[in-house]
Amino acid sequence: MGGRGSGNHWRYGTRSTTDEIRSIDVRRWAREGMLRPGYWGGWRWLRDGQQVASIRMRAEADRVILTYRHRTGEGEWKDEEYPIFLDHTPCRLGGSRPWFLCPARGCGRRVAILYGGTIFACRRCHHLAYDSSREDAGGRATRRADHIRMKLGWQPGILNGDGPKPKWMRWRTFDRLVERHDRYVHRSWVGMAVKLRMTGLLQQLGGDIERKKR
Repeated sequence: MGGRGSGNHWRYGTRSTTDEIRSIDVRRWAREGMLRPGYWGGWRWLRDGQQVASIRMRAEADRVILTYRHRTGEGEWKDEEYPIFLDHTPCRLGGSRPWFLCPARGCGRRVAILYGGTIFACRRCHHLAYDSSREDAGGRATRRADHIRMKLGWQPGILNGDGPKPKWMRWRTFDRLVERHDRYVHRSWVGMAVKLRMTGLLQQLGGDIERKKR
């Protein structure tokens, strides 16, 4: 399938991770009704409560149109507008699941998440590594807990406490997800405790070495 992008000039030059790059998730857009034909609006990214980037989008029958401005480094700002086509696959219990089709030239891969750059494209086209490849067990548990929090519609971050059951979710499903969430939270705390003990041990060893030097 054809698409946007010529050569590799729009890709990231280093092996960045998926957690470092702004992204759009078709599952979240579907939950928020943003894929309904005729919908138009915006999407923004926040850091410490402040907006750091935004895009405009509108939905059509089988695609969404992205509009935004972009620049590389200190270069000139460029206007971008292009479609991202959608696909749907049936779910076992009825309904269908939406997918983005990667718009990068020669790709068209079916994915749930696209990552921003000059264009929004899939992880492979941007040569991104999953951040999990650099995680320890505690960090991995924290990420998985946050993934469940997103499914439940809770605020991200295990320090933010639990939220209510979504109105549309069955209690059995809710209880199962909460049990998994709590298990990951426990592993996350254990991982943090291990890190703190290791940090304290390293500091103690460093102090012992300094004393020996004296």
